[in-house]
Amino acid sequence: MTTTTLDPKPPTRGRPRAFDLDAALDRALEVFSERGYQAASISDLTEAMGLTSGSVYKAFKDKRGVFLASFERYRTVRRVLLDARLKNAGTGRDKIRELLAFYADASHGLSGKRGCLVVSSANDLALFDEEAANQIKTAAAINEARILDLLRLGQTDGSISPSVDAESCARTLFCLTQGMRIAGKTGRGQEEMAAVVDNAMQLVT
Repeated sequence: MTTTTLDPKPPTRGRPRAFDLDAALDRALEVFSERGYQAASISDLTEAMGLTSGSVYKAFKDKRGVFLASFERYRTVRRVLLDARLKNAGTGRDKIRELLAFYADASHGLSGKRGCLVVSSANDLALFDEEAANQIKTAAAINEARILDLLRLGQTDGSISPSVDAESCARTLFCLTQGMRIAGKTGRGQEEMAAVVDNAMQLVT
């Protein structure tokens, strides 16, 4: 948990509490994910984060600064959650299924409708903000490289055929995972997304 000396909005009663920056960034993430970068206003963010506008500008300079901090927080949290899930899978093929299921689980219900910060920010920022574009590009490259590593692990342990073109398959599965998050915003159901995983696994049979 990360704490900071920022001044939160004063409580309506009782003594002030230590401010949790990670929790504030998590709430900012919800705003960006639901509304996109362009539609999210500073007032939306200050309300969600429980900060005064002065504190936001002091810590992050502007909305872009809040976004970049939130984006890094998002990447960290998702990585930790996925690592924990993959740890429990045995073979490379099992890990590929768990990775796909991880994206499928985030692509239905409330999480699905909120969408993926990486995908939405790619649409909003990548064309005119070089730093944000580079961060998005890096995140995409890391995600694709992880899939490639798992495919190669599966080929090493015998759970994935050596005839599978690992690099091409990794690229295909990466595109599929991003497409899942977009589809999730249209209100897909859990069973629909689970079926996507089953079909995708045919690529690594």
